[in-house]
Formats: sequence, C-alpha cells, structure tokens
Amino acid sequence: MRYITGTREFNIEEPTVVTLGKFDGLHRGHQKLLNEVFRFRDKGYKTAVFTFETAPGTLMKGKLQTMITTNAERRENLEKAGVDYLVEYPFNQEVAHMQPEEFVSHILCGQMKARAIVTGTDFRFGYQRKGDVELLKSLAGKYGYEMVIVDKALDGSREISSTYIREELARGNIKKANELLGYTYMIHGRVIHGRHLGTTLGFPTVNIEPREQKHLPAFGVYLSKVVIDGNIHNGITNIGRKPTIEGKHPVGVETYIYDLDADLYDKWIEVRLTDFIRPEQRFSSVEALKERVLADKEAGRRLHARPYSIIAETD
Repeated sequence: MRYITGTREFNIEEPTVVTLGKFDGLHRGHQKLLNEVFRFRDKGYKTAVFTFETAPGTLMKGKLQTMITTNAERRENLEKAGVDYLVEYPFNQEVAHMQPEEFVSHILCGQMKARAIVTGTDFRFGYQRKGDVELLKSLAGKYGYEMVIVDKALDGSREISSTYIREELARGNIKKANELLGYTYMIHGRVIHGRHLGTTLGFPTVNIEPREQKHLPAFGVYLSKVVIDGNIHNGITNIGRKPTIEGKHPVGVETYIYDLDADLYDKWIEVRLTDFIRPEQRFSSVEALKERVLADKEAGRRLHARPYSIIAETD
C-alpha cells in the first residue's frame, strides 16, 4: 500500500476508485464500503481511501478528538484489507474553507484521479459541510466519475457507527464493541517500566502508555490476548489510573501474561480486549488490592479455558 501523509502536494498517476471518511475503527460499516470499492478492481482501478491526518473536529472545536483506532492502527488495518492507496490529507483552516466543488475537482478528480467515488448515504464535505451525496451525484457527469452510494450496515434496526461503538466501549461492553467492529478492539504500545507494583504483589505485568489520540474503553479489568513478535498469549489487562495507589498516575494499560517469563521491555506489543471482568475500583489498602488482583488472575485463567468464538481472532 502506498501511504501519503503530511503533504497536500501529491498526484496519483493511475485511475482510482475512492472512498472517503474518518474510518474511525474501520468497523463493519466501513468494511461494507470497502467491499464495494474492491468491486472496481475488475475495471482496472486502484483502490484508494481519502481521510484527514487530524480529525477535523480537533481543529474546529479546539479539543483533541480521540479515535477508536489511531492513525497507525488505521493504516495497518487498511493495508491488511488490501487497499492500494491511503491518503491522510493535512487539515487546516484553508482546507476547512474549501468549497465542495473545488474539493471534488482539485483533490478527488485532480490529485486522486478518481474515476469512481464510493460513499455512505450521509457523507458530507467542504466548507460548512455543504457538500453531500446529492452534489457528488450531480457533478459525476461534469468530472467523469461513477458515483456509488452504499446503504448503512445495520445491527438490528440501528446503524453501525463509530458513535455506537464508543457507547459500548464506555459501558465496558467489549464483546458488543468487537461484534460491531468485526474484529477485536486493540491497543498498541511499547513496553515501558512501571512502578513494579505488580511484581511486589506477585503479579508481574507489562505496561504500555496508550497514545493520547487513542479512545479507551471504560476503566477496569479485561480478559485479553497479547500479540508479541507474532505470537498470541493469554492475558488479563487493567486499564485505568491505579486509584488505590497514592499520587497521580497517567492512564495506563497494564497486562499480566499467563505462562510467560520473558524480558519484554521496549518490545512493541498489541493488547486485544476480549471480555470485561470488572470496573476499576479503589480498595481500602494495598493488601485488599492484592487479594482482588489474585482473584482476578484466577478468574482470567478460568475464562481463558472456556471454549469461545470471537470475530477475527486472527491476524
């Protein structure tokens, strides 16, 4: 996959089929769009995803907008899906004030060489979000592209969306979030030194600090799968701020890996959350915390022993 980011000065030199959006989570709704995009390979078009390097809401609202998948995770997911081009276009005030038709003529048909455009029914773009699918349809003849509008993927009667998934993550309902995503929610990071409290409690853990951009689920303890150098290990993961321990703590992702004794410092790992065990809580003492942590450890081992089926527990 060719990855174009950090620049507005580029030109794709071959005809493409383009789909557009934030692709936050690359959930089942996005996958439905991509399936339609891939259909155009039979016409000789390269497949392309256009998105913004920074979520527009971050600039427009002046507040960091977190994402279910970070840019790096989105890139990895799209590359695995088989997309030929990923364009992460820098978003600034100039782009925010671009008129919809200029966006179509200059970026989509000019730089992206779009010969087909695939969007969802509610896609909007351009200054003050004045552009929509009706405008894209009306401009198709003028600029020589085919327009395809894809109905929303549904979960029962509700549309599958990043908002819906965020709601389930906020409830700690990781199984439902995974079902809507179509794969297992994951957090990537490099293993860092913690305070070694887990080792003191007889529960040695690996620690990663999630990126600021990463949208996390409800704080608490989760059943997890940990990917290290391509190998998958059973784990139990705590996400939160360690409320029982004195002092202020950054949000951390702390994982106990079953039946693994290895030095993992500075390793890049992937933590996949598969089930929710309990919410984060403050204990009356470190001893009380230790008792609960050991109980969590045993509960996790029992849960991992269950036969179960989770969508996309594959690489």
